[in-house]
This record gives sequence, C-alpha cells and structure tokens, in this order.
Amino acid sequence: MTAASKYVARVHELLASAAVTDGDGGVLSLDVGCERVVEQLLRVRQGQSTVFVIGNGGSSAIAAHMQSDLVKNVCVRAQAFHDVPLLTAITNDDGYARAFSDPLALWVAAGDLLVAVSSSGRSESILRAVDVALGAGAGVCTLSGFDSDNPLRRLGAINFHVDSHAYGLVESAHTVLTHLLTDAAAARVSRDG
Repeated sequence: MTAASKYVARVHELLASAAVTDGDGGVLSLDVGCERVVEQLLRVRQGQSTVFVIGNGGSSAIAAHMQSDLVKNVCVRAQAFHDVPLLTAITNDDGYARAFSDPLALWVAAGDLLVAVSSSGRSESILRAVDVALGAGAGVCTLSGFDSDNPLRRLGAINFHVDSHAYGLVESAHTVLTHLLTDAAAARVSRDG
C-alpha cells in the first residue's frame, strides 16, 4: 500500500470510528448524531436564527467553509468570525482567549446554534465562546480530536470526536463531517422546501 493509500485509509478508518456523544455523555451512532444536528440546523433556519461556526488555524478554515455552505446551500443565516480588523483588535487589546467570546456575546441568542471546531478540544478561545453560547441559551455542537477526555467534548448537545493526535487527520475528518452535515441539511431543504 502506498503512503497516499495509507493516509486515505486512515482518514476513512477515523471517520468510521468517530465517537458521537450527547450532552449527557451518552453514546450515539454517527447516523443519529448527524440527524440530530441536521434537525437543529433546520430549526435554526426555520426560526430565522443564526448558526455561528468557530475554529482556530486549520479549524478556522473548516469553519469558514461550513459557514459558506450553510449560507449558500442550506439558506440559513450563518457567521464565522473572520473579520481580520475585529479579530486583531480584540486579540491585541484583550488577549486571544476572547477572540470569539466577545463578538459572540453581542450576537448570540436563544435559538441560535454554535458549531465549535477544535482539533485539541482545549483551546481557551473556543471553550470561552461555548460558555457564552450556552449562557445565552444557544445550542452547541462540537467537533474535536486528540484526547477523548478533552473539555470541549463534554460541552455540546452533540459532540463528534476523532481519535487521533495528527492535525491533518483530525482536520480531514472534521471537513468530511461538516460536509456531511451541510449536504444532508441542504438535501432536506431541497426536498421539503
């Protein structure tokens, strides 16, 4: 098997074994977890609420891609915090830990959904934003990797965990998972109107 084939096989293996838990730590199948998130996306759309998607580094790129798919294909209000002047103003003046929590505190409301993407599940900027969203009564979905006991994995109503410490593998799996969610939601919108 070539290096490329091994890599693709490893991503497939990680996706097939992705752990999904609910807010109480109960184990869900990938199908059930995805269906619950799709239902939540459609409720947000119907209620004209907003989906917020956040991540750092490679996870930030995943968040931006998910946001564009949500807007274009699911026709739901979605926001990813990628405004460079705002991001650098907050992080320069108040510290990076507040990069997402400060703007989120201004916009998030009950009925909204926060999708938090973090390979390590330990990024303070992500954890603080989740606290803000939960405090506002918004729903939370998490995608994490690395250690199975990372703190992010316990915070969402639905939590996807990829069991790897390799950024590229975790981010590849997260990309597929976010496409799975947005494609399934778009198919429902197309079918049901």
